[in-house]
Amino acid sequence: MTMTDAHDRLSPQLLLRALRQLRKGDFSVRLPLDLDGLDGEIAAAFNDVVEMNETLADEIGRTSVAIGKEGRIAQRVRLPTASGRWGDCVDSVNAMAADLTRPTLEMARVIGAVAKGDLSQSIPLEIDGHPLQGEFLRTARTVNRMVEQLVTVTAELTRVAREVGIEGKLGEQAQVKDVAGTWKDLTDNVNLMAANLTAQVRNIADVTTAVAKGDLSRKITVDVKGEIRELKDTINTMVDQLNSFASEVTRVAREVGSEGKLGGQAQVKGVAGTWKDLTDNVNLLTGNLTNQVRNIADVTTAVANGDLSRKITVDVKGEIRELKDTINTMVDQLNSFASEVTRVAREVGTEGKLGGQAQVKGVAGTWKDLTDNVNAMATNLTSQVRNIAEVTTAVAKGDLSRKITVDVRGEILELKDTINTMVDQLNSFASEVTRVAREVGSEGKLGGQAQVKGVAGTWKDLTDNVNLLTGNLTNQVRNIADVTTAVANGDLSRKITVDVKGEILELKDTINTMVDQLNSFASEVTRVAREVGTEGKLGGQAQVKGVAGTWKDLTDNVNMMAANLTGQVRGIAEVVTAVAEGNLKRKLTVAARGEIAALADTINGVIETLAIFADQVTNVAREVGIEGKLGGQAKVPGATGVWGDLTDNVNQLAANLTTQVRAIAEVATAVTKGDLTRSIAVEASGEVAALKDNINEMIRNLRDTTQKNAEQDWLKTNIAKFTRMLQGERDLVTVSNMILSEIAPLVNAQHGVFYVTTRDGDEPVLDLAASYALRERNGLGTRFALKQGLVGQCAHEKKPILLTNVPRDYVRISSGLGEAPPLNIIVLPVLFENEVNAVLELASFGHFSETHRSFLEQLTESIGIVLNTIATNMRTEGLLKQSQRLTAELQSQQQELTTTNERLEQQAASLRQSEELLMAQQEKLRQTNEALEEKAEQLSLTSKYKSQFLANMSHELRTPLNSLLILSKLLSDNGDRNLTARQVEFARTIHAAGSDLLNLINDILDLSKIESGTVTLEIGAVVLDDLRGHVERTFAQLAEEKGLRFDIDMAPTLPAAIQTDQKRLEQVLNNLLSNAFKFTETGGVTFRMEPVREGWSAAHPVLNAADGVLAFTVTDTGIGIPENKQRIIFEAFQQADGTTSRKYGGTGLGLSISREIARLLGGEIRVQSESGAGSTFTLYVPMDFDIARPGDPAPKATPAAATPTRPIVVPGPEEGLALPQNQSVADDRERIRPGDPVVLIVEDDVKFASILVDLAREKGFKAILSHAGSPAMPMARKYRPDAVMLDIGLPDLDGWALLDLLKRDPHTRHIPVHVISAKEERRRGLAMGAFDYTEKPADREAIFAALAKVKGFVERHQRRLLIVEKVPDPGTGGIAGLIDTDKGGDDIETRTVTSAEAARAVLARERFDCMVLDLTIPQPADFELIDSLRTRDATAWMPVVAYVSEGIAPEDEARLRRLAETVVLRSVRSPDSLLDETALFLHRAVDRLPDDKRSALDQIRQRDPVLAGRKVLIVDDDFRNIFSLASVLEAHDMTVLHAESGPEGLDLLKAHPDLDVALVDIMMPLMDGYQTIREIRATGAGRGLPVIAVTAKAMKGDREKCIEAGATDYLAKPVDIDHLLSLLRVWAGRRQDAGPGRA
Repeated sequence: MTMTDAHDRLSPQLLLRALRQLRKGDFSVRLPLDLDGLDGEIAAAFNDVVEMNETLADEIGRTSVAIGKEGRIAQRVRLPTASGRWGDCVDSVNAMAADLTRPTLEMARVIGAVAKGDLSQSIPLEIDGHPLQGEFLRTARTVNRMVEQLVTVTAELTRVAREVGIEGKLGEQAQVKDVAGTWKDLTDNVNLMAANLTAQVRNIADVTTAVAKGDLSRKITVDVKGEIRELKDTINTMVDQLNSFASEVTRVAREVGSEGKLGGQAQVKGVAGTWKDLTDNVNLLTGNLTNQVRNIADVTTAVANGDLSRKITVDVKGEIRELKDTINTMVDQLNSFASEVTRVAREVGTEGKLGGQAQVKGVAGTWKDLTDNVNAMATNLTSQVRNIAEVTTAVAKGDLSRKITVDVRGEILELKDTINTMVDQLNSFASEVTRVAREVGSEGKLGGQAQVKGVAGTWKDLTDNVNLLTGNLTNQVRNIADVTTAVANGDLSRKITVDVKGEILELKDTINTMVDQLNSFASEVTRVAREVGTEGKLGGQAQVKGVAGTWKDLTDNVNMMAANLTGQVRGIAEVVTAVAEGNLKRKLTVAARGEIAALADTINGVIETLAIFADQVTNVAREVGIEGKLGGQAKVPGATGVWGDLTDNVNQLAANLTTQVRAIAEVATAVTKGDLTRSIAVEASGEVAALKDNINEMIRNLRDTTQKNAEQDWLKTNIAKFTRMLQGERDLVTVSNMILSEIAPLVNAQHGVFYVTTRDGDEPVLDLAASYALRERNGLGTRFALKQGLVGQCAHEKKPILLTNVPRDYVRISSGLGEAPPLNIIVLPVLFENEVNAVLELASFGHFSETHRSFLEQLTESIGIVLNTIATNMRTEGLLKQSQRLTAELQSQQQELTTTNERLEQQAASLRQSEELLMAQQEKLRQTNEALEEKAEQLSLTSKYKSQFLANMSHELRTPLNSLLILSKLLSDNGDRNLTARQVEFARTIHAAGSDLLNLINDILDLSKIESGTVTLEIGAVVLDDLRGHVERTFAQLAEEKGLRFDIDMAPTLPAAIQTDQKRLEQVLNNLLSNAFKFTETGGVTFRMEPVREGWSAAHPVLNAADGVLAFTVTDTGIGIPENKQRIIFEAFQQADGTTSRKYGGTGLGLSISREIARLLGGEIRVQSESGAGSTFTLYVPMDFDIARPGDPAPKATPAAATPTRPIVVPGPEEGLALPQNQSVADDRERIRPGDPVVLIVEDDVKFASILVDLAREKGFKAILSHAGSPAMPMARKYRPDAVMLDIGLPDLDGWALLDLLKRDPHTRHIPVHVISAKEERRRGLAMGAFDYTEKPADREAIFAALAKVKGFVERHQRRLLIVEKVPDPGTGGIAGLIDTDKGGDDIETRTVTSAEAARAVLARERFDCMVLDLTIPQPADFELIDSLRTRDATAWMPVVAYVSEGIAPEDEARLRRLAETVVLRSVRSPDSLLDETALFLHRAVDRLPDDKRSALDQIRQRDPVLAGRKVLIVDDDFRNIFSLASVLEAHDMTVLHAESGPEGLDLLKAHPDLDVALVDIMMPLMDGYQTIREIRATGAGRGLPVIAVTAKAMKGDREKCIEAGATDYLAKPVDIDHLLSLLRVWAGRRQDAGPGRA
């Protein structure tokens, strides 16, 4: 739309039309932008307003959709460019959205917390200072009430569960008020569970307490089920058994102890363990007592019957034994008396002897008395014995109430007392046992003990056994009572631990099982209660195994409660989550009752309200945000409470937005008019506040920029003013005063002085030339020398000096009204050509601004020019005045004038001489500079020539060495077997000597690299324990061979690691230790590591500045070094004994190289020695390598263990250190122990190598790492790894060539090599002998799986080989016999089948590492078998060796070649080749084969079939190299063409386009190797020809230059034959695969 008139001016009518379209909400209208003047400004302002309206409308619409429809309530209107009322409008809409979403977010937060089990959250009734109203308030209160009820229910249920299940407080009930529905059911179920548990446990406690008290009449009567019922039955059975035991023991005690029924036994059925032992002990007691008493009764009865032949024979102890002895003694005495009495009675009564019969009439006297006495004795004895018999009979009958009462004396009295005492003791024992039995068995008083004093022997043992019985019973019952009481008290941590047996043991196990089940139940219910009620983990169920009855019901009730609660809360959560996500169409349909149902209704009501309100807010947002009606207000009829507040907030949002946008527009308009004093003052917050601040900051920046421009204008104007003012002035005083008078008011200075430079003799001084408002003060002079005062110091330093906060008594500025000290003083030098002409000093009451200081500094330059001009003019005027005075004097005194003229001529001549002398000195200086420049150029050329010389020398030495080493190697290999052993030894000696010479050349190159500053240091953490291990492994064997003592001493204060180059450090230590062993014949060598604080050179900059220094000391007892030789041994090619008759050989380079390496590492080597007394060499190095130049402050050291290895290029003495170029990864080479699985990782990518090392360690490997291909082979030979992870794309060596080298070396051929490559060349890798193949990029799982596969293969010691052979030869054992040899066959397992069909069947069931297929008589099924392998994943990459005959048909051979393009297939024609190929694919160690087989394999490698028939071109100007290389290649049946120059080689290439590979020397006359390679690539035949560059320079960057020139690969002289053959096999093989003319 065009809105301009014919004169390109804005038409008012079209402007009005645009405004009307804008009023209608059409934001597509625009005014043209190509108008000038005010019309252009109006059009731009109009378009800005329309764009702002359009942007605001779009943004509010987007926010409305995001919040109202998509539910993304965090979305807000974003309009960074809005300001003023526009910003207010954006803030209002955002505030409205925030006010609407905050209550919803709060509700979602609380309900979400409840869903998670967090009942501590509640909806605040006031958000950001605004109280909730209306529906928001009602909903908040409802949710809060729901949370409070949940808290109450959870707390009560938890309390009851804790008190009943944990604290053992039985009878507790959950008291939850105002609950209904599921919560009430849940509470009732828990209360029911608690009540049932209380009744059961209390009944059990009552019974066990009664048992503990001896009351065995009580039993458990409560109704229980499940395991509680089993416990009930067990306890009741226990009570029955205790009853039976107590009654039986009481019966026996009564019969034996009270009724005298001896022989009674307690019969207690069903008891075992302690109870059975106790019963047996009681029965034993009664049995022993019966036997003893019956024996006594028999004897006493016999005595009573006059039979004195009987004695007590029962075995007794203690007092019973005393009684036995007493009665037996009594019987003996009675026997004696009876016989005496019988004799007397017989003599007296029968024979008529006096004194015989007591009834002898007529006797008297002594005999009558004697008879009477005898008769009295008989009478007395009879009465006594009868009394004893009665008593013992009563005892025997259990009557212990009888005693011997007859009056006796003497021994009869003792017997009486003994028997009476026995009766008393038996009485006491019986009463005590009866008491204990009654207390323990009847009254339940546990712990009672029988106290029978004075008993011993059997009676004491019997008492102790009874007491032991009661003691055991007491412990057992009390332990059971403790546990059951603890269970009754809710303590489920207690168990019965007393040692019991029999039924008591069963009771113990039963009660303990009960406790475990109660524990399980309590923990499960508590867990469910905690998860559901506290943690909010819904869906939890109590899993209590082995419970039944009430416990199972209780568990089911708790689970039902948890499931119901889960369903309800999840239903609420789903609906609330839907609301939180903006979905207001969902309703809560969960089945609930009570308050949950009310909550569901409440939530559904809230959703309906939110839907209505969202619709209204959407309308307002559309009107305000889309239609651009600023100032619009939302009208929601009937809105009250929170909704009314929310509507008001929306309206306030719109009003604020209008206010802010209008304010921003107003200020922006003022700025466009150039008014930079205005700023946006409207109140805003959030992003609008940020917009407001940004606009205000923009205005301030504009104001500051304007001010700075004004200051620059002021500065330049005044500089120009002063320049004009000072032009033409010639009087120094006038200029000085003019300068001060003009400068002081201009820079607001109130005080100033101006000093000009004069000379006082030869010394420059500063004299006061002018001042401004200066008041003279005592002590301040008007002249200053250099460095005197600030004026002299300023003149000396030629720099301004600024004084701030000047002391009050320093100087005072006065006027007629008063005086005061200045605030700032500035002193400035006035320079001309860096010479001080004057010094200006100014003082001010205020601060000198940056502009003022800049002005003064620039002005002083102009003043310097003016002062210099004035001084020149003054000198000119002085000379003029002097000339005039001389002229006047000439007129008056001609003679004096003549003299003066002569003097002037002399002065002029002197001046001319001085000028000529100065010119001569300048010419001499110029010549000196030219000489220095020429010298520097010569030094540069010398360095260049030196490098070239070293390179050429390397080439010239390596070239003959190449031939020498190659030919000597060929001779030592004796491939034709036509040399004697002595001749082979000669060849080996020549080869060894050539290798030593090569090492010497490398040492010289190493030294030259150090001197030229091109050595690379790899700084990293060096673990000192690992370093010790390296030294010990390297030199322990040497010490043993020489019979020397070798001690390694490590100080206890050593750090774990230091930061330095491990390789270079080991190189120095190896050299020092090698020298020590070399020059020591007897004694020993000591190697010590320790931190030191001194010992190095006092002026060493690095060691003096280092935080810590480590000393490596090598002490030997060798020949020593004279003091006058100790300095020269560190020079190149020098030794202490440099004579022709010296004993020890060597080049003398070792210590020189070591010294330079020590310097590069920031350290030094010191030596202490005495001739004949040994030597001590000490290497000092800083613990943390400093990358900075020696003497610079060292960077802060980082912990050694955390710093990775970092290669650093160390320059020569005149250069600084370069930045780290690369990083390396620490491996495990120094931590390998015997038996550790080791993997060699060859990977140049540091990050990927680090990943491989970590994964290898994770898989259990020790990892050693090589970042290049060249070190890989030596590392493989040295460490003999179990596996190799090989990256094909290596920087220095082709990965395929390295794989070929590994598989050709007998020492590494058996190692499984897993190839990692960025190209899909799996078949090629596996055909070369790789174990497996992974294509980059490879993820962690693929690498981990590869390592797992390798480890499984390594750990599996037997390889599986499938042989498909039609008719095995019984004589040789067939193919299996050729492969499975006697010595080497234990590492393979062969399986032979006779048909392709059988092979298919076996391969379908089993896995094999390789298959050998007999194709001596090929059949179609054989080829089909090979072709079918690729159809199955298990066999697709299984290597196949086809054993073919020499006369194989061409079509079959062609078919095999085609199959070899799809599977891993190799064809062999001889048994030796068959063994070789199977050994390759089975990764079989060659050294395990018999000698004849190893010899046969060596012969095969001497004639490589891959190289046979290949045509190779050698281009080299040295015929010796051509001869040696041709000898090697022709030995492998290769056709060799040679050329001695580049052009000749090109001619041969044109004549023989079928070449397979070319070897090109780099250093050749006429056309060097680089140009030759480029020319080869330019020809058609050479475009795809593999070209291998061969060079003897061996300098850094040679490989890159060769590759850049077009070489396919690179080979350094002296040529390693194995490396050469590997490269030829790789590139010739590729040439064959690609076909002629293709790469």
